Amino acid sequence: MDYKQAGVNIDEGYRAVDKYRDLSAKTVDEKAAGAVLNGIGSFAGMYSLKAFAGGGASAMAEPVLVSGTDGVGTKLDIAFKMKKYDTVGIDCVAMCVNDILCHGARPLFFLDYLACGKLDADVAAEIVKGVAVGCRETGSVLLGGETAEMPGFYDAGKYDIAGFSIGIVDRAKIIDGATIREGDALLGIASSGAHSNGFSLIRKIVPDLHEDFGGMPIGMALLEPTRLYVKPVLSLMEKIAIRGMAHITGGGFYENIPRMFKKGAALSAVIQEGSWTIPPIFARIAAGCYNPGCSGPIAQKLGEDLLKTNAELKKQMFNTFNMGIGFVLAIAPADVRQAREHLDNMGYPAWEIGSVEKAADAAPGVRFA
Repeated sequence: MDYKQAGVNIDEGYRAVDKYRDLSAKTVDEKAAGAVLNGIGSFAGMYSLKAFAGGGASAMAEPVLVSGTDGVGTKLDIAFKMKKYDTVGIDCVAMCVNDILCHGARPLFFLDYLACGKLDADVAAEIVKGVAVGCRETGSVLLGGETAEMPGFYDAGKYDIAGFSIGIVDRAKIIDGATIREGDALLGIASSGAHSNGFSLIRKIVPDLHEDFGGMPIGMALLEPTRLYVKPVLSLMEKIAIRGMAHITGGGFYENIPRMFKKGAALSAVIQEGSWTIPPIFARIAAGCYNPGCSGPIAQKLGEDLLKTNAELKKQMFNTFNMGIGFVLAIAPADVRQAREHLDNMGYPAWEIGSVEKAADAAPGVRFA
């Protein structure tokens, strides 16, 4: 018996790497061209901070590297069932770069890890194609990665993907919530849907991925990739002082917004209900949580009513999903108008969704008003 008979096709792996190499090359722009010292296929990726012109590392008094890692989770299962593989790579990048952005970091490069039971180079390349798209849109170089074929461990046709983002920020400009003050405004930037969180629940309450949802299969709506907030927020940072940021991921509002406050600050967030429109997909999810057997227009109407009348379910939804707000900024009230106009002009709708108040106790939290 040889390695191929054991289930690992080395030649298919070589074919996948050839495809990755071309995708990676497209993520290296003129700013990073001199910084990338080797390409896909080496044992390790190399990136010269001194040579990177776009990040201005040489002008920083104390450059700090900021890192983040995440995956796509069980949203992948929907991609497999819908046979659509080119968006989950964007999700993987977004989950990482949006996290490091919360501290003011500009992404530099990205590494991915792809695992499967039986490698199909074409499917793997479609997944990595999405990674490359996410990297290009956020100024990241796809510097390297790993593809692991593990027969008998993963089912054939199943893939898992995780990623690692490295960014840079001058230490004096790190955003850590230290300057957030009582009375600051909370600006919420629109999400593109459920992003990459809560899919273990979604998969149980939406069993038919071909159910009609606004003229498309709901499975395709659920695969809408996580929004990338890097470019609009970094450009906004050049215009106004952003005092805190939160990426609304697993745990929704209740877990993520308090993470922007400095430890011991005794500050909390008050969210104004009705200050933005909750996208329809969340009404459909709410209906499924309440009655897993319902579907279609009946479920949509039920979900809309439940979000208005069922306080317990509404809290559960805000504790699990982003509910239409994927990223939150804490800024001075005087800067709200300028920030909204800037984000709107870049195609990122934003609303003043609340404010910062003194916490009732030492632990920060979230309340709705």
